[in-house]
Amino acid sequence: MPEGDTVFRTADKLRKALEGKTLTRCDVRVPRYAAVDLTGQVVDEVLSRGKHLFIRVGEASIHSHLKMDGAWVIGRVRVPAYKIRIVLGTADAVASGIDLGVLEVLERAHDMDAVAHLGPDLLGDWSAESAATAATNLMADPSRPVAEALLDQRVMAGVGNVYANEMSFVFGLRPTTPVGELTDPLRVVTRAQQMLWLNRLRVNRTTTGNTRPGQDVWVYGRAGLPCRRCGTRIQTDKDGDRVTYWCPTCQR
Repeated sequence: MPEGDTVFRTADKLRKALEGKTLTRCDVRVPRYAAVDLTGQVVDEVLSRGKHLFIRVGEASIHSHLKMDGAWVIGRVRVPAYKIRIVLGTADAVASGIDLGVLEVLERAHDMDAVAHLGPDLLGDWSAESAATAATNLMADPSRPVAEALLDQRVMAGVGNVYANEMSFVFGLRPTTPVGELTDPLRVVTRAQQMLWLNRLRVNRTTTGNTRPGQDVWVYGRAGLPCRRCGTRIQTDKDGDRVTYWCPTCQR
């Protein structure tokens, strides 16, 4: 499942291609919404909320979630037609939604109801109040594993498995450590927001500060390789719902 920064970049890409332009094509390939035709209407706004995308056109709002395999592509696509869930065209651009995990057309006036359950958006209107709310949410169940809590979009919206593992390393905690052992939850959520914000427009995400290939993350995807801090081999657990990575020495 994509991280919040990936969805933010996708919204930025769609915004540049569609916003302020009149749709010349609207082909929704989901049976429930197949009759929807927004041709002739102007795309007013494209926005992201956590891992959700909204394309607002007139009184309608096209809501999508990439889930595991989804993507929005601008221009020519090279996938089988059955993978394309929606096509939106203007005079000079075509946007195709491929393998979208969620695709629905909502009433624009109530589209945010679809994301009302989410915690504060790490890439939205973040503030001291947002951080305090996220920290409170994070500590709601002290026995919950820290990685699991970070991944819960009701705590704060935007963290995916990469950041959950990388954040655990940065704070020296195993992904399975109960959140009750966090000494400064406000610092944790603030760091999460900073990490996503710095990566929001980067194609090559980095949590180490080094964007060079192979040097951009601390532990994620590095099972069996030496820890960048201490040299201990990174371990992994693939038995749960999400794969976890950690350094046995740096994360106690």
